Order: sequence, then C-alpha cells, then structure tokens
Amino acid sequence: MSLPVQLLWLIPALPLLAAGIGSLTPRSGRGLASGAAIVAMAISFLLSCGALATALAQPAAHLVHNFAWFDLGGSAVRLGWLLDPLTAFMCVMVTFVGTLIFIFSTGYLHEDANFTRFFCFLSLFAAAMLGLLVANSLLLLFICWELVGLASYLLIGFWFHKPSAAAAAKKAFITTRIGDLGLLLGMLWLYDSTGSLLFYDGGQGVLEATALGGLVAQTTIGGLAVSTAIGLLIFCGAIGKSGQFPLHVWLPDAMEGPTPVSALIHAATMVAAGVFLVARVYPLMSADQGLAHVPVHALTVVAAIGAITALLGALIAVAQSDIKRVLAFSTVSQLGYMMLALGVGSWVAAIFHLLTHAFFKALLFLGSGSVIHAAHHEQDIRRLGGLRGPMRATFATFAIGMMALAGVPFLFSGFWSKEAILHAAHNWDVSHLPLYAGLAAVVLTAFYMTRLVAETFFGSPRSEEASHAHENSAVMTVPLILLAVCAVLLGFLGTPAYPWLQARLEGHTEVHGHPIFEGAGLLMLSIVLVAVGIGSGWALYGRRPRANANALDPIEGRLPGLFAVLRARFGFDELYAATVGRLNTAMAALSDGLDRYVWDAAVRFLAALGEFGGVVNREADEDVLNGGFDATNDRLRGTARSYSAAQTGGAHGYLRTVAVGFVLLVLIVMLGGGV
Repeated sequence: MSLPVQLLWLIPALPLLAAGIGSLTPRSGRGLASGAAIVAMAISFLLSCGALATALAQPAAHLVHNFAWFDLGGSAVRLGWLLDPLTAFMCVMVTFVGTLIFIFSTGYLHEDANFTRFFCFLSLFAAAMLGLLVANSLLLLFICWELVGLASYLLIGFWFHKPSAAAAAKKAFITTRIGDLGLLLGMLWLYDSTGSLLFYDGGQGVLEATALGGLVAQTTIGGLAVSTAIGLLIFCGAIGKSGQFPLHVWLPDAMEGPTPVSALIHAATMVAAGVFLVARVYPLMSADQGLAHVPVHALTVVAAIGAITALLGALIAVAQSDIKRVLAFSTVSQLGYMMLALGVGSWVAAIFHLLTHAFFKALLFLGSGSVIHAAHHEQDIRRLGGLRGPMRATFATFAIGMMALAGVPFLFSGFWSKEAILHAAHNWDVSHLPLYAGLAAVVLTAFYMTRLVAETFFGSPRSEEASHAHENSAVMTVPLILLAVCAVLLGFLGTPAYPWLQARLEGHTEVHGHPIFEGAGLLMLSIVLVAVGIGSGWALYGRRPRANANALDPIEGRLPGLFAVLRARFGFDELYAATVGRLNTAMAALSDGLDRYVWDAAVRFLAALGEFGGVVNREADEDVLNGGFDATNDRLRGTARSYSAAQTGGAHGYLRTVAVGFVLLVLIVMLGGGV
C-alpha cells in the first residue's frame, strides 16, 4: 500500500476531525470522544505506513504537492505537502506512539470528569504535530508550530484548578513564545530575501541551490552570512520548543499535566518538533560551512547549545525526587544529544536518536504513570519503593526503558543511536568539547536512571500509598509491552553493520555497513562509562535501599552543597525571576505609570481643552451670532408690522389722507409765498 503525496493531508486531518468531534461531545459521551481519537490516530498510522512505502520507493526524491492558498495582489500565497523519508519516518513514529498513549489514557483518565475534553486536546495536539511534519512551506509549518504550542498550553494546564498546573501552562507558553519570535523574524527575513517560503519548488525553493546560493553570497552585521543569521533565528524557535539551554526551564514544570500528556510532549510531539525543524532546514543551516571568512557558523552554535544542554540536564536529574521530573530532565539531556549531533554535522544520527528516544521515553513516562496511578498519585520516589513485586509488568517494561536510555549494550536501541552521536562528535574537526560533554552525560544518565529504578522498585514500601500499590489493567500494561518491544528492536535498523535507517534517510537505496567494532576505542570507553554509572548507582541506592522517606540521600550526605545546587536546578528559575522577571515587572510598572499619569493626563487635558472650546463656540454661536441675528429680525419685524398697519385697504381712508395732504401742501405753498 502506498499513499500519494496529494493525499498526505489526510494524516493530520483525521486527528483534527477527531478533535472537532470531541469538542462537540458532551461529558457523557466518553466512549465517542476516546473512540474517535484512537480510531483517527490508528488510521493515520496506516496512512503513514503507506506514505513511508511511497517515500522508500524514491528515497532521494522530495515529493511535493504545492497549491495556492489565496491571492495577494498580483501573486498568490502558496502552501504545500512534502513527502520524503524524514517526513515518513516521523509520521509513523508520531502516529504509532500517539495511538498507544491514547489507549493508555483511557485507563489513566478513566475517572476524570473532563475525559472528553482531554481527548479533544490530545487529538488537536497530534493533528498539529502531524501538520508540521508534512508541511512543504515554512509558513504552514509555523502555523502548525503555534497550534502545537496552544495544545501544549491546554494540556499542561488541563487540571487548571491546581495553581501549579495553571502556572506551568503559562510558563511553557510564554517561554516558548520567546523562541518563536526568533523563528518568526527568521521566516520574514527568509521571505524578504528569497520571495518564497516553500522548501522545495522545482529548483526555486528556499532549501534548493538557487536560493541558498543567494543567501550565502549576502552578508550582514560583522560579516555574518545572511543564511547563517536566518538559520540562527530559526534555531531560536527550536531552542524554545525542544527545551534547550537557556529556554529549558519550562519543560520540567510541564509535568504538572496528566502523565499521558508528559509522554506525548516528551516522546512524540512538542519537543521533537524543534529537532525536526533543524533537520528539515539543515541545507540552510549548513550552507555556510564552506565559508572560511564567516565569524561563526550556524551549526557550531547548535553543537555548543546541544552539548551544554546534554550535560546540564543530566546533572540536574541526579538530584530530583519526583519520578516525572527525573524523566523530564532526562529528556532535556537527550534533546541536547540530538542537537549536538545536528551541530557536528550528522542530522541522520540526530533523527535516529529522536526515533529511538521516542519509544523508550514514551515507555518510561507511561511506566511512571502506571506507578503513579497504582500508588494513588504518589510521585516522590523517596516515598515509593518495593513495587517490583506487586507491579511486575510495569517493572519489567520500565527496566527495559531504563536500559535503553542508559545505553546498555548491545541489545537496546538507545545504545546504537547514542553511539552514532558520539562517533559523529568524535569525527568533528572543529572541537572535541561536545564529545567530552556527551561522554560525561553517558555516565550521569546511567547513574540517575539506576537511582530512579532502585528507589522506585527495590527495597520496601516507604509510604501507605506504595504498600497498597498493585498492577494496573491491560489497557495500561499492553501499551507498555509494545513500547518495550520497540525499544529493543528499533535499534537494529541502524547498527553500524547494517545502517538501513540511516541510508534511507540520506536518500540511498543501497546499504553500506562497516564493522561494529570500527572505532572500538570510543565504543569501549562508552560501555565502561555506562557500567560505571550503573554500578555506582546500584552501590549507592540498590545495595543499601533507603530505610524511610525521610532518610538522607547518599549524595546529599557526602556533598550537601553540590546536591542542593543540583536539586535547585542551578537556580535558573530564581535567576530569571531576579533578572528577567524583575525587569518585566519594572517595565510593567513603568508602562502602568505612563498610562495613568502621562498618557491618561494628556488625554484628559485634550478632552478638557475640547470641552472648553465647545463652550466658547456655543456661547459665541448662541449669544453673538444667533442673538444679533434675532435682534435684527425683531426690528425688521416691528417696522413691517407698523407699515402693514397703515395698509387698511379702505378707499375712503386713502382719499381722506390724500385730501389732508393736499391741504397741508397748499398751506405750505401759501405760507411760503407770503414770506
């Protein structure tokens, strides 16, 4: 079965239709809302498989279908769909993982009063992410990008009656908007420079040679190539969405939403969008690589941000006690790995890790949800413990996810994708600092994941909630089992001996492998670091389990200052509150003062001036103009009245007047003559 590119829009359209159905479904229609969402995602998965078959038939081609959205003057705004192996693999991952998360949600949110609204938001989230993946236009991608942000706001704050959830939703929305502003500016600059936002358009797209050549040839401030400047602005959007330093602070707080939301955000949708965006515009990001005179290259910045984030997230995860926050900072770290891979020139390794990470991170978050649901919503690992016996299926699948994330060789998918990134960093001729950061994160990842498993599942229950925990129903455990199988098998699609996935992503039909132990020194070092991390984690937390919930953490007992700094997340939230937050508050106060005492006073003065002018105008009109005109009229009217009184119309009266006048005239003449 294959899916032509002209029908690619059906993949996001079906979840969008399910969201519409959910929005119109009353609270009593729980089965309709969840059923529509799950069926829509399942059909989208089948369509994505068809799209993958179409893409793999021509892996080197960028199949597009462009169309006019609306006319704008003498031109038209054009959008389009794009199908290539990158799009197809991402769509298959999002729909498959999303379907399992949707199924898991029916059990996890079974008692929630807003069950139908939850599935409406989930479907909108999935539809926006899928629309982003199939877009052949940066404008369409940006529209779906913002819809992803909206859906995440609605889902993180789903339990809006909790002040912490409402605050986390606002924090996520505002923080990601900061990065999105950079993306918007980059998009506008790109359109101004090329006259298009289509990625591929018969040689005229912004990712094709003609446009890229023009962007590289232009320079801006400091000799920076325009392609570099636009690429860095677009990367700002990826920093926000994918929780990279310094905009990583929203991602851990997103745990305030229901656990399936956390799984969807951290595995298949929102955070994956940033990595996908950089991979999609990779020709633009790498266009300046051959320019020696450029002061900084876009990919060098990406590598630096990725390395810092990978190490930072892993360090903070070591000291967290909330089961979901440990996994959240783990996601921050793993996304840093992906950005590191993009920066050192291997977008294929980044996407390979993105795909494997989606499965084992969804597994870990849903596994944590299973624990939380069974332990009556207890999330503090210090108050758990002893769950290995009563929750065997959850423990087994969670352990598989832990080993995949830690990079246990050679069975688990995370090992192969992580090694691909480390080898790409080793081969980067600019610097080995990203490699060292990646290696440090390897041992830390193995350590904190061992700590998490030991504290949660081993020892004895340390709270009433943990002592009464039991395994959940099949609707929650079956998705865990399927994800665990994928967390093992998916890695074998990209082993060095047979890198089938990488070859298809690069557009090759033939697979050329090399011996697994090529670069054996780095491989063995990585394996040793994983062993050190797991061994030290087990020695501190597994061999001597915590006696009670109030017992001191082993690291806190030995290094209290360092542990406090890590637990406080290096104080980034407090730092932002003391700087950006206070500046924002001061600017708000200044704006309020200007509005109240300057602009409002000016408006009131102008209003009073207008009122005074109106009074003067009224007085001049009524007393001077109207009064003088009325007086003149009155005098004319009196004169006319007197004159009209003399006009009686009687002939005798007129003759009498004439006679009197004649007599007077004779008298005057006679008197005058006598004189």
